[in-house]
Amino acid sequence: MFRKLVRYRGWFVTLAFVLLFGLTAVPLDSGKEENVVASEPKVKNIIFMIGDGMGNQVMSTHRYMKDDLSTKRVEATVFDAHLVGMQTTYADDPDQNITGSASAATAMAAGVKTYNTAISVDINGKEVKTVLEEAKSKGKATGLVATSELTHASPAAFGAHEETRKNMAQIADDYYDERIRGKHKIDVLLGGGAAYFEREDRNLVTEFQEDGYSLVTDKRGMLKNKDKQVIGLFADEGLPKMIDRTSAIPSLKEMTESALKRLSSNKNGFFLMIEGSQIDWGAHDNDIVATMSEMEGFEQAFQTVIDFAKKDKETLVVMTADHSTGGFTMGANGQYNWFAEPVQKAERTPDYMAEEIANGAGVEETLNEFSGLDLTEDEINFVSQAAQPVDSVIDAEVVDNAIEEIYNARSNSGWTTTGHTGEDVGVYAYGPMHTRFAGLIDNTDHAKNIFGILRKKK
Repeated sequence: MFRKLVRYRGWFVTLAFVLLFGLTAVPLDSGKEENVVASEPKVKNIIFMIGDGMGNQVMSTHRYMKDDLSTKRVEATVFDAHLVGMQTTYADDPDQNITGSASAATAMAAGVKTYNTAISVDINGKEVKTVLEEAKSKGKATGLVATSELTHASPAAFGAHEETRKNMAQIADDYYDERIRGKHKIDVLLGGGAAYFEREDRNLVTEFQEDGYSLVTDKRGMLKNKDKQVIGLFADEGLPKMIDRTSAIPSLKEMTESALKRLSSNKNGFFLMIEGSQIDWGAHDNDIVATMSEMEGFEQAFQTVIDFAKKDKETLVVMTADHSTGGFTMGANGQYNWFAEPVQKAERTPDYMAEEIANGAGVEETLNEFSGLDLTEDEINFVSQAAQPVDSVIDAEVVDNAIEEIYNARSNSGWTTTGHTGEDVGVYAYGPMHTRFAGLIDNTDHAKNIFGILRKKK
């Protein structure tokens, strides 16, 4: 019996390994060489997406907006399959521990906590290097795409350095003046903010053009132009909301597609930051119509990026929010329902309708044309009262607030603030090395991880 046990001891060892480590374990005496630790996949391109103000409540509400009511379960959005974790968003401001967009973007772009209005400078005002600048130093193409002004807080933190986000003209100057190894640091700029590039004191558009950049000012021009370096300015300030946009102004998806086509021709790869800027603006305004309109545009851009990454196989995609905005609540006032239908029916934002009314259009006619709702007499009177002139002037903001209240009441949408809130926000990722962004991370970890990837020896 003892000899039989000795004879079969190899099988006992193998069986023990199988039981302990799974059916795929290889016996020690198999003669096969196994790579226990696989080498990390290659990252050639990095796309970093920010849904400004896109808290988890807004993500959930977007899912309700996409739900097919004919099925028993709420359908997933494009985002859902790529959720990998959460990030903390607290600020390192001596006076405020809830982050602003500038300090949050600086944390994600440079890996440094700072005060709330800082644009890629530390708490002492010293410039800090950004991941976009690191990518350019490695020979990669770079781009910024946003639905806000290109000089707004989030894009600015990736491509400029200023002691305050209010210096929007100086931020535009930084895009031109600050160089990496003698070259412009940003190859593709697509968004709003023409007023900050074409000014009485300086015309940056002309200066960029003299250096070989093309200027595009509408969707047709953007799609027709094939140049690798381009500055696209589609509004003096931020772009109109997606639901309000004319066909001449490109969507975030179309700007994203245009940027990808240009940047992907670089043999060394690229870094691209894309921001759905006005999710935040809608939430600041406590406007559920505007917020959901911008969420739809951001999801379309995210789908475009994921499709590109799946085909390319060397592209890392990371998507998150800088913070949450508005303290949004589904099922407000103790109601155990949230209704998407009133929001889905809107054909323009309350802002748009309010401006029409303030400029002389009739209240009832405007609401009938653009609200998508079968309004009650009380609702029409509510807006009409808000539209009463004061010193012969209709206050568009007052009218806007009244229209927003109708959509909030009908959908059971609630808000606790017109500012930011401090809760954690979701992190979504896809592609090689995407697991580096999994779990609970800090907003500074985004930059730290991306710096590590960019500096990784081949």
